[in-house]
Amino acid sequence: MTNTPGTDGGDALVSAFNAVGADYVFCSSGSEWAPVWEALARRHRDGAPAPGYLDLTHETVAVGMATGYGLVKRRPQGVLLHAAPGLLQGSMAVHGALLAGVPMVVASSESTTYGDAPGHDPGGQWYRNLSIVGGPHGIARPFTKWSTEAAGVHTLPTMVTRAAELAWRAPAGPAYLNIPLEILLEEWDGREAKPIVAPGSTHSSPEEVDPVAQLIREAVNPVIVTETAGREAGGFEALVAFAEAWNIPVVEPDSAVCGNFPRTHPLHAGSDIGPWMDTADLILLVNCRAPFYPPSRRPSQAKIVVIDEVPQRPHVVYQVLFADTYLEGDVANTLRQLTKRAKAAMADEAAERAVAERRAAQHTRYSEETGALARAEVKACEDPESPGVDPVLVAATLRKLLDGRNGIVVDETITHSRVVRRHLRTADPDSYFYVQGGLGQGIAVALGVKLAARERPVVLTIGDGAFTYNPVIPSYDASKAYGLPLLIVVFNNRVYKSMNLNHRRFYPDGAAAETGEWLGTDLHRLPRLADFAEPFGMHTETVDTANDLAPALQRALKAVSEGTTAVVDVLVTR
Repeated sequence: MTNTPGTDGGDALVSAFNAVGADYVFCSSGSEWAPVWEALARRHRDGAPAPGYLDLTHETVAVGMATGYGLVKRRPQGVLLHAAPGLLQGSMAVHGALLAGVPMVVASSESTTYGDAPGHDPGGQWYRNLSIVGGPHGIARPFTKWSTEAAGVHTLPTMVTRAAELAWRAPAGPAYLNIPLEILLEEWDGREAKPIVAPGSTHSSPEEVDPVAQLIREAVNPVIVTETAGREAGGFEALVAFAEAWNIPVVEPDSAVCGNFPRTHPLHAGSDIGPWMDTADLILLVNCRAPFYPPSRRPSQAKIVVIDEVPQRPHVVYQVLFADTYLEGDVANTLRQLTKRAKAAMADEAAERAVAERRAAQHTRYSEETGALARAEVKACEDPESPGVDPVLVAATLRKLLDGRNGIVVDETITHSRVVRRHLRTADPDSYFYVQGGLGQGIAVALGVKLAARERPVVLTIGDGAFTYNPVIPSYDASKAYGLPLLIVVFNNRVYKSMNLNHRRFYPDGAAAETGEWLGTDLHRLPRLADFAEPFGMHTETVDTANDLAPALQRALKAVSEGTTAVVDVLVTR
């Protein structure tokens, strides 16, 4: 334990972030953080250790970048917001981190004395405008994993340690700490927190795994359904080995958070569990929080095995799994245990026959899917000079240009998300992430991913509606300030399509259908979206025909490889 008298709570907080192993502190500036800035300046001057610090001009950018970074690195980072207003501004992104399962320690501040105590005067703004009944930790409670207030400077480092350890453990997510300004200004005696280590793993016992291996051996038509297996360290590789060992098809539903299985693999069975609802005799839910919709849509005959360290997500209000068996150990370890049992379990004639039959059935499904993909891509090229580009062609062209580049795709499309996943066909771990929670975080999440994987090209696919929700100027500022070039591809259909689809679905013969007055959907009045990047000196392209698409994307990728963010605004046909 090191004692360095004469420093204050700012040093205590920086010391604590060092102890938890935070590579970065993502800060959207607030007036409470002067002690932290002074501590960082002192450490930089003296050559003392400190996390990297990023000055960001919007709360969603700060939290979103921490989310993107955490998706790749899987370790808790620090996020500093301003009081309750900054916390509220960033709350959607914090909630998105909760849904994505990303660990982080989020902090903001308040005053506890309002200038009526001796010592430093925090400022009248806390008394007039910034105070919140119950404190900001009360506000944060519904959208964080854990939320509380630091009670004093001497316990602050250990409180940060506890927050980070809680955030890191399953189900991983953001923890919040309210640190009153008076504590940041209080003298600290230098007592530091002990550095934290990675969480230990839980293991399903052989007594639990063996019966599941027997269920798989006896199954004629099993299927795997997964949303987030690839989010766990080693989970992607473990799922591939497990599926191959037992020859079981893998479905990634539309609710998948990340890439979990190679979409080019013959065992990949698309995104629809529907074909198995009445035919599967065994469904293996691997890190799958919400497999059935509506939730009451129970498979007619299948036994259901849930493989998930925390299958009942505490932050999910209503969750129906219909489980017959739970394996609640570490997912990658559980899959490896089941993989080891495959060879012995399949060494009889009946099992070999069942495997041969489902392999043939999956081969047929996979051939049909690859044929359908090829036909869709040919059709998308049929009229290359007409206005607008088929979104299938946009995704297929991106796939071809990214081939061999080890790229990462962050997706914030809505109506085009199935097209993006289906035709990009990502095949590697940590190569695809879907932005969670409300729209407007995509650019920030992609920046965080790029910060964690600077050597890899990062592509954001985004709709024009989602793009307008993003804090574009602060995001472009962060991209330029910290050398984080992205390729941003806008699927621009000039409409809030999902809203329009629901209006048409709920009121097919309504007044809007009769008069053509579709409210809440029109985006034609917006200028073309690439133009907003020009003041930042970024590469811009506006594409209106299929003939222009590939050359524009090639130029954009070249600009990104040279260190400049590129924005390609593609007018799509639907």
